[in-house]
Amino acid sequence: MLEALWWGLLAASSLLVGALIAFAVSIARRPLGLIMAFGSGVLVSAVAYDLVEEAVAASASGLTVAIGFAAGALVFFAGDELIARLTASGSSTAGPAGDAVDGEEAGGLAVLLGAVLDGIPESIVIGVSLISGGRVSVAVLVAVFISNVPEAIYASTALRRSGQGRARILRLWAIVVLASGIAAALGFWGLRDAPGDAIAGVQAFAAGAILTMLADEMIPEAYAEGRRLAGLATAFGFGVAALLSFAT
Repeated sequence: MLEALWWGLLAASSLLVGALIAFAVSIARRPLGLIMAFGSGVLVSAVAYDLVEEAVAASASGLTVAIGFAAGALVFFAGDELIARLTASGSSTAGPAGDAVDGEEAGGLAVLLGAVLDGIPESIVIGVSLISGGRVSVAVLVAVFISNVPEAIYASTALRRSGQGRARILRLWAIVVLASGIAAALGFWGLRDAPGDAIAGVQAFAAGAILTMLADEMIPEAYAEGRRLAGLATAFGFGVAALLSFAT
């Protein structure tokens, strides 16, 4: 169980790395868009090869996968909509400049929400992988670690532009990292005797949340900032993550 906690913390620690990079380096909008595009490609690969494929293999029927996937998508959509409404209501008297700032904050919080909704189930998957094979799934670990960095860079940059302090942003990421480590430990402890459908549902939930977050937040923003090069960066990210999945 402690080993699962350690691997969960390690995978999620790249969120703090991404935040520190965002604080240390002033990243222009176009490079930031390309970083997001690369991260989007990595996450698409994680959905395809490390979550949905394994969920289908673990499930006795496709129904569990479909329900889990839809649940993840709906939970992210509801959370994203709530964030948009809260930030919009808070800026109703701020004028055009305030609206722009709150747009940055909403985008940053939405990606933070996505990191939570995909990071927790992914950490559970990391813990579960220790049950079956006795060692952590390197493919999942690497995909989670790499994809977290662009997410954290974008969200931290957006939150900083909206006026959030560095200490508060780091506290938010630290909470996510700690929760991910605990989720990995609980996944190892609580799902040792769970049927394959339960594990498949967790994997599919993460996949649904990730894909909805990508379509709603990261990919549109990546194209808006990176323009046509965003497609190449996305494809490159997908290729790198797919290669790592097959290599491990």
